[in-house]
Amino acid sequence: MKKLFLSLLALAILCFQLSAQTVLDSGKGHGGSYDWRMCRAGDVRSTAKEISTPGFNAAGWQAAIVPGTVLTSLVANGVYPDPYYGTVNKLSEGKIPDLADAGREFYTYWFRTEFDGADAGAGKRAFLQALGINYRAEFWLNGQMLGAMTGMFNDGIFDITDYIVRNGRNALAVLVYPVDEPGRWMQKSWGAPGENHNGGDGKIGWNTTQLMTAGWDFTFDDGVRDRNTGIWRSVRLYSEGDISLSNPFVVSTLAHPGYDSAAETISVEVVNNVNDRGYNVNCLVRGEIEGTGISFEKTVSLIRGQRSTVTFTPDEFPQLRIRNPKLWWPKNKGEQNLYKLKMEVSINGVVSDALETTFGIREVTVTTDTPDKSKVFIVNGKRIFIRGSNWIPEAMQRTDDARMRTELAYTAQSGINMLRLWGGGIAESDLFYTLCDEYGILVWQEFWMTGDTRHPRDEAVYFNNMTSTVKRIRNHPSLAFYVSSNESTEMSGAEELLAQLDGTRPYQMQSECDGVHDGSPYKQVNPMCHYTNTASERGSRVDGFNPEYGAPTLPVIENLRKMMPADKLWPIDKATWDYLDGNGFHLMSTLYADLVNQYGAATSIEDFAFKGQILGAMNAKSIWEVWNYNRLDDGDRFCSGLLFWYHNSPNVQVCARMWDWYLEPTAALYHTMHALEPLHVQFDYLKNTVSVVNDGAEAYKGLKVTARLYDLDSRLVRSWNATADIPADRAVTDILQLTFPEGLSDVHFISLELADAKGNVLSDNFYWRSDDQFEGRESLSGPCSSGFESLAKMKKAAVSVKTQKQADGSIKVTLKNTSGRIAFFNRLQLR
Repeated sequence: MKKLFLSLLALAILCFQLSAQTVLDSGKGHGGSYDWRMCRAGDVRSTAKEISTPGFNAAGWQAAIVPGTVLTSLVANGVYPDPYYGTVNKLSEGKIPDLADAGREFYTYWFRTEFDGADAGAGKRAFLQALGINYRAEFWLNGQMLGAMTGMFNDGIFDITDYIVRNGRNALAVLVYPVDEPGRWMQKSWGAPGENHNGGDGKIGWNTTQLMTAGWDFTFDDGVRDRNTGIWRSVRLYSEGDISLSNPFVVSTLAHPGYDSAAETISVEVVNNVNDRGYNVNCLVRGEIEGTGISFEKTVSLIRGQRSTVTFTPDEFPQLRIRNPKLWWPKNKGEQNLYKLKMEVSINGVVSDALETTFGIREVTVTTDTPDKSKVFIVNGKRIFIRGSNWIPEAMQRTDDARMRTELAYTAQSGINMLRLWGGGIAESDLFYTLCDEYGILVWQEFWMTGDTRHPRDEAVYFNNMTSTVKRIRNHPSLAFYVSSNESTEMSGAEELLAQLDGTRPYQMQSECDGVHDGSPYKQVNPMCHYTNTASERGSRVDGFNPEYGAPTLPVIENLRKMMPADKLWPIDKATWDYLDGNGFHLMSTLYADLVNQYGAATSIEDFAFKGQILGAMNAKSIWEVWNYNRLDDGDRFCSGLLFWYHNSPNVQVCARMWDWYLEPTAALYHTMHALEPLHVQFDYLKNTVSVVNDGAEAYKGLKVTARLYDLDSRLVRSWNATADIPADRAVTDILQLTFPEGLSDVHFISLELADAKGNVLSDNFYWRSDDQFEGRESLSGPCSSGFESLAKMKKAAVSVKTQKQADGSIKVTLKNTSGRIAFFNRLQLR
């Protein structure tokens, strides 16, 4: 009997000002309260002053989705068809103009909205903050230019005190320009026919932006047509007093070797927002760590317009030394303990501003003192075997908090303990890091450069964006590692700037150095190749630390039907399928289809999609369990970590991963979740052995390991058992050796069980196996890959389903097999 619990999660943003805030999200697309309008700048005859005046006649302007991109709004308004459908986005079809061909003016747009002055709050000074634009923007309010922003990962704060109408209507106008150099798609002179270069001609890298918009083999290989021009993150209003606080930072120094005390150094920027001559003030900056009884304060003198960093050290304030701190741990290693820091600044006893931030007390280091000099991550003195993934952002920034919560909930459910923010992507939202803090997921942070593209031309813009990002995210305990680039070099001065802004986290120049080797495989291979360590054309890749190792999974049938016209879906139209597969990069229409047909030639798209889920499950199972077996010191090779390439879907694609773009899980999610459970029993298709992997902090004595072999008619053929002690954070390999008798059905099943002395089942597992021999990496053969046609002959089992809604809104689903026959590969779906 199996039980499934489904629930929704809601978490708050990590760091925030305590003053009133209003987010100016649009009604269109986000359900916000503000009516944003947009118009191509070249079609506007009015001046910026006129456009940013309340009551401006915006007749003929289109409704805009804010946050969002220009193209997102144009598609929503029916100007262009949906790029995510079939081959609509394909450059050669010309259905949507490309920035490189149409010119920057084509996607340069004015955006405007109006708001009441009261929306900014009642504080003495009012501010407007833009959390993200791409790529350049001018901000105008009530006929006055506030300032400009450059770079996709910068945030702009404008003091609007002198321009806002507190008791009336206000008009905000933003002129947004695309990237300076969009780059163009470029076909490779080598490789597969028609294959494009990742990043096109590389010129997109001259900007500090989302580089993958120029085209990549895991998304649209010919790019996103507007390169994500627009106001892609929220704009908000808030108010403060004359003196304000920003950018708090907590540095924890843990005592060695016991990690039983922590010295906290706390800093915050204090700003005198008044530039009037003679406005010099003495103010009191006070802080407390909630729930600890720790408080501290200091008087600061500021001259007009001054920004000063105020620091509280444990030498000056001994109360900042915490005995027996509650440490923050990654997933499976302990609790994700968080502390809350509250700070305020006051003048003559009157609070001018206040803020809160959460932080975790923990220490992250790395070492290459390993048998193969590969990198190992160490948290609070304990080695962490990394079972992580690469995080790829939504291709057109069609996202919101609800989507983020769902994707991070799936990530946590999968068992992944690290996410790499790949260098061609973005700096993620505060919510992303907050959820990683809550779930115990470490974050590897890269800074928007790749080996496929050029370096940014404007170093000041790049470093300003880096500064803005690091100050925003550095209090998150999940943030573990800084890396300048993906497979490239660094901008000179990056390491020094990161040390100045933070200095508490390890740094690496690029993703393939200092104990991290190059990645692969990326596409479909015979699953047996993971066991034989022949999956990569580059040689052994199940060893050391691999930053990119993965395989695709077909989406479920309901969503395949949404992706393309029916006549392109089945029989498989190679041109359409390949376009939705990064130009066929992951081999979905070829090798994946060939392996699907090892379960019997597909007779319909429904049949193909079902069998495609079985193959996706095997992909996930084989990859993760091979790495489990070889974790750190315990297997045939020293493996310190794997980052799966990649586990979410940036756009509609047939080469999905653990879930598709529609957020529907595939079989890969559930089989990853199973493989990455804290205590796990598993079978090896190459050695025919059974092992137990313990990723948790608890050791177990006298566990019983049982394996049962069933034939195709669900008859028990034989069983094996043994007793084993399982140390904490270790794998115990090859506990059982299985053999398969002559006369066994060509397809058979293996059931595994791990139980304690009282018979409580701690882990179980299930495998389907054929008697085919593996004939090499270029073949389709092997006991986990081929010879499964007989599965179609299985007699159907009777399964009952019971659902029960819980008080917390979750749904309890109970499946019961009432037939005595194996019920193979069942799927649950909420409708």
